[in-house]
Amino acid sequence: MIKPNSLKPNSTIGIVSPSSWMNEDDMKNAISVFESKGYQIILGDYVSQKNNTFAGTPEQRAKDINGMFSNPEIDAIICARGGYGSNRVLPLLDYDLIKNNPKIFMGYSDITNILVAISQISKIITFHGPMLTSFKNGNIEYNFNLIEKTLNQFNNLKINSPAKLPIKTLKKGFAEGILTGGNISLIVSQIGTQNQIKTDNSILFIEDTDEYLYALERMLIHMKQSGLLNKIKGLIVGEMTDIHDQKIPFGKSTDEIILDIFSDIDIPIISNFPCGHGEFQATLPLSINAQLDANLQIPSVTILENPVKND
Repeated sequence: MIKPNSLKPNSTIGIVSPSSWMNEDDMKNAISVFESKGYQIILGDYVSQKNNTFAGTPEQRAKDINGMFSNPEIDAIICARGGYGSNRVLPLLDYDLIKNNPKIFMGYSDITNILVAISQISKIITFHGPMLTSFKNGNIEYNFNLIEKTLNQFNNLKINSPAKLPIKTLKKGFAEGILTGGNISLIVSQIGTQNQIKTDNSILFIEDTDEYLYALERMLIHMKQSGLLNKIKGLIVGEMTDIHDQKIPFGKSTDEIILDIFSDIDIPIISNFPCGHGEFQATLPLSINAQLDANLQIPSVTILENPVKND
């Protein structure tokens, strides 16, 4: 795997909107957080376009991403927000150009499939982590500290959860594997396509938001029946935010659904991990060796190798 250059003080960060557009005031607030830390910000040409729910046409959104990778002034690329629309962008990305100009690329939610595609096709480490929208109401120290630690060559980085968000152990155990994952809905949307996520020998992390309990179970069964869960080494369940029930109760919590689906799969499983749509968002590199220790009283996730390099 190709490791992008590390994020240094005063680095220039390019902002793109691969999916939906972001409110301009929220964007200004978030940019001020990065600028207060000494980073320079360059916006993509189409980042503020409004084409119904989308930030421009698929061609415009893809052009911004390709342009950021080819622009020598840009050191890292962070997405403004998720939403919907990345699936239309995937076939328009220049994966050879991206491979020849490796840079930090970070986002989550609808950005999941772009992270996976760049990682699997261009063979570059990508990062599931905070976007501009994560800082629209100001800085969150936990999130920003982990951005800088993860993107600045830390060896054996142990990701601790904040006290407000205690990690739960669903199944004890210990595992090492290749870290990969993202939003469940987006992962399921690519099953059977050329961009299907590769999960063999992986520590898989998953998260979702604004779904019904029955829909969550349906997607996990889909993943299981498609074979995606056959050879995973461990499972990290992020925050499941705004999960709904119906008038007739489904009868199981998110953790109970996970335990049911994985009842015959002997791997360590933790939940309530700080990744996803909640307040706290760890920066997780895709396609890098990681360790999950669910035998400890406080479970731990450790990134075993540097996901970035010095230029």
